[in-house]
Amino acid sequence: MKFGGKTVLIIGLKRTGVSVARFIARRGGRVRVTDRQSTDQLAEELAQLADSAPEICLGTEHETLLDGIDLVIPSPGVPCTAPLLVAARRRGIPVWSEIELAFRFLHVPVLAVTGTNGKSTTTTLLGECLRASGRRVFVGGNLGTPLLDAVSEDAEVVVAEVSSFQLEWVEQFRPRIGIWLNLTEDHLDRHGTLARYGAAKRALFQQQEPTDWAIVNRHDPEVRRFVQGLPGRLLSFGWEPALHGIWVEAEKKVLMVSIAGRETRVSLAGLRLYGRHNLENVMAAVGAAVLWGVSPEVLEQVLTSFTGLRHRLELVATKQGVAYFDDSKGTNVGAVVQSLASFAGPVILLAGGVDKGGDYLPLRQLVQTKVRKLILFGAARDIIAAALRDATETLIVDTLPEAVRAAATAATAGDTVLLSPACASFDQFRNYAHRGEVFRAAVEAL
Repeated sequence: MKFGGKTVLIIGLKRTGVSVARFIARRGGRVRVTDRQSTDQLAEELAQLADSAPEICLGTEHETLLDGIDLVIPSPGVPCTAPLLVAARRRGIPVWSEIELAFRFLHVPVLAVTGTNGKSTTTTLLGECLRASGRRVFVGGNLGTPLLDAVSEDAEVVVAEVSSFQLEWVEQFRPRIGIWLNLTEDHLDRHGTLARYGAAKRALFQQQEPTDWAIVNRHDPEVRRFVQGLPGRLLSFGWEPALHGIWVEAEKKVLMVSIAGRETRVSLAGLRLYGRHNLENVMAAVGAAVLWGVSPEVLEQVLTSFTGLRHRLELVATKQGVAYFDDSKGTNVGAVVQSLASFAGPVILLAGGVDKGGDYLPLRQLVQTKVRKLILFGAARDIIAAALRDATETLIVDTLPEAVRAAATAATAGDTVLLSPACASFDQFRNYAHRGEVFRAAVEAL
C-alpha cells in the first residue's frame, strides 16, 4: 500500500502506536490517533510524534473518527470488540495489526513464534542461534521492539514473537517457519473461550505455502487439534523419537532433529536453562535453526552461553539452603503447571494478581503433591483460594513482600520458594517485570 493521500487511524498510542504513526507519516500518509488516556498521561508519546503532525483525538471513541479513514491500525491491547473496530468492519474499512503492516514492507524472511508460554525465551534463543551463525538478524515483535522497526534495519532474516492479540488482524502475514509451543487457558478475558484463543493463534500459519514449515508441540492436545489441515510442512517436537520430528534423549543429554530420515545431533551437556518446559523451548528453537542451516557446533556454543530471560524461572538467590525462583512471567495456570513440574523437592508457591478468566483447578494435583505451602496475594487471592484451599496449607496476605517474608519463615533447607503468580500483575505492579523486581528486592532484604 502507498500512503500518499491516505489517512490512517491509529487506536492506542503507546510504543506500538507511536511506531506506526511515525512509519505512516514518513511515507506520506496522514495520521489520526486516538487513545482513552489524556494529553498529560501521553506527554512522552505525543512528544515523539511532534514531527509527524498527527491529528490528535484523545478521550473519544465516537464513530466520526472513521470519517475519511482508509485504514485502521489498533494497538495489540485494543480488543476486536472495541466500538471503533466494530464500526470499521461495518463500513468496510481495512483493519491491520502492526505486524501485518510491517510484513507488507519487509523484503526478508520472517520466522515467528507463538504459544501461551515460552514465546520470549524461544524467540530470543532462536535469534541468538542465527546471529551466532553469522546471519544479520532482527529480533522483536511482541518481545518488545515493534516489528515495523525491522523495515529500516539491515537484516537478512527476522525472528518475531507473535501474540494472539497481534494475530487478530492479519491477512497476508506469512512466516517461512512458524513455531507453536503450546496452548492453555489464558487471555480468556479477551478471547472468551479456549477455542477462540486457539483460532487466533492458528492464524499465524494460514498463509504459509507448502514450502514453509510449522514446528508444533505434538504432546499438546489443543495444538494438535488446531494444526490439522495447515498448508505448510509439519515438524513436531516431543519426548520420544519421531521419524519426522525433534526429541531429547535425556540420558545422553542429546537433542535430535530428524527431517526426512536425516538426523542432526546437538549436545545439551552445557545447557544452562531450568525446567522441562525450557527443554521444549530449546527443541523448538533448535529445530528452526537446523531448518535454517545452523550447524550443531554453533548451536552447542549458544546453548552453553544462553542463560534465559529475566523473570522466567530465574534463580534469584539461595539463602540458608532455600532456593528462591522468580517466575513472574508465569501469568497463567499453564505456565505455573510447567514451573512446578520442574522441581522435585518441596515448593512454597507464591501466587496471585489480576484474574484472567482461567480455571485454577488444573493446578490442584501438582499443588497437592509438590506444594508444601501456598501463599496468595493480590486481587485474585480469594478466587485462587476457593479453588485450591484444601489442596495444601494456604495463607492469604496482602502484598508480595509479605508473601516473601511468610515463605522465608516457613521454609527449611531443601525447599524452593517459587513466585509463579498464575495472574496478570496490574493490580499492584506496572507489569510482570516490576513484580519480579519487587520479589527480588524482598528476597535480598531477608
